[in-house]
Amino acid sequence: MPKTEIFSQTIKQSMVLALIFNLVADIAGLKCHQSDLLPVPHEWYEPADFLIGGMVSQFVYAFREDLFEEMPSHVSADFSESFKRVKIGWINPNGPQEDEFVISDNMILWPRAFNQVCPLSVCNEQCHRGKHKKKKEGEKFCCYDCVPCPEGEISNKTDMEKCLKCPEDQYPTKGKDDCIHKVVTYLSYKELLGFSLASISISLLVITVLILGIFLKHRDTPLVKANNRDLTYILLISLHFCFLCPLLFIGRPSEVTCLLRQPTFGIIFSVAVSCILAKTLTVVVAFMATRPDSNMKKWVGRRMATSIVLFFSLIQVSLCAIWLGSFPPFPQLNMHSVTEAIINECNEGSPVMFSCVLGYMGFLALASFFVAFCARRLPDSFNEAKFITFSMLVFCSVWVLFVPTYLSSTGKALSAVEIFSILASSAGLLGCIFFPKCYIILLRPEMNTRDQLVRRKN
Repeated sequence: MPKTEIFSQTIKQSMVLALIFNLVADIAGLKCHQSDLLPVPHEWYEPADFLIGGMVSQFVYAFREDLFEEMPSHVSADFSESFKRVKIGWINPNGPQEDEFVISDNMILWPRAFNQVCPLSVCNEQCHRGKHKKKKEGEKFCCYDCVPCPEGEISNKTDMEKCLKCPEDQYPTKGKDDCIHKVVTYLSYKELLGFSLASISISLLVITVLILGIFLKHRDTPLVKANNRDLTYILLISLHFCFLCPLLFIGRPSEVTCLLRQPTFGIIFSVAVSCILAKTLTVVVAFMATRPDSNMKKWVGRRMATSIVLFFSLIQVSLCAIWLGSFPPFPQLNMHSVTEAIINECNEGSPVMFSCVLGYMGFLALASFFVAFCARRLPDSFNEAKFITFSMLVFCSVWVLFVPTYLSSTGKALSAVEIFSILASSAGLLGCIFFPKCYIILLRPEMNTRDQLVRRKN
């Protein structure tokens, strides 16, 4: 074989060996089967070199000069300077793990004619961003599948072994190759939902104030005097504050609003429902007192009604005081309920105490409904029981639907559901109890006489 052809083959073999050495440096720490390694001609290593399955592994990289002794003089000098035995690294099995395999890239000098691309020792293409490598069972280490990252994790580089979790205040992009900052959300006056609920609340508040003004103006008429005028005023004032409660649920939560909104809502509604219960019991007791030799006459009057309102309201006040004293509500940033947003909300502190407040209010509502339902057939002079029955039916229906809806909602929807329940139940009480009376006072004044009020059913 001509010397020039031998020289060409030698150069090609040296390039292949250089690629193999560079590949070993890239996969440091990994083990290959002997069958995976290319054999190295024995002329290319010396007895002092460390061998693995026929591959020089000591990183003492040698091309012996005597291979080029018979080369032409015009090329021998050039290549004898380019190919030298240079130590570029070492293997130390007895050293620390990070020093077992060391190679210095800056010591490697590639031939000027070398313009090839390093081969990839893999069975498949690289895993792109958004995916990570998963080893194929029963295959060689360089064979793997590319698996999409799990929810909440990303891979921002190619061929990542594991995906990375995004920080709590960030979430992955659709391609799972980067993290995006979450937006802080809460029910705001600036958005349509918050503005609409606030507008409805203010509108109902204005209507309540107008009704209270009508009753104060006609306070001496028989219709207003019937069924305890003072309880009517207390009920209207409590409904006035009921329509103000939703404003505590709109806007950025703070320590003050979180402390006030649930206890305020619970106490005010308890006062309102206690007034309705007192009005209904007043009707029943007054009817029973009309019977001959009745012992109920001593219970008729303002004292009994006022005592009922104070007693049942103070129970709710006590529950709220225990709640605020033991597990007070506080503002928090909920980063886990919604993937793409941080919810600025109020933590109720104790779900048990919150349930007790709602449960007690439900107990008062059911008691009022039961008493009013039993008194609905009383004579027309006490016909307010019919309107109370229907109003409490609306009230109970709203809050029965509130419970499952509240438990299945998060974020803005959670506040919106409670606001809607407050407005709907309060509007039910206002409309069912007071609209018929306002109709008689304003449009049918001839019915607002004592003779009409004492008329009994046929």
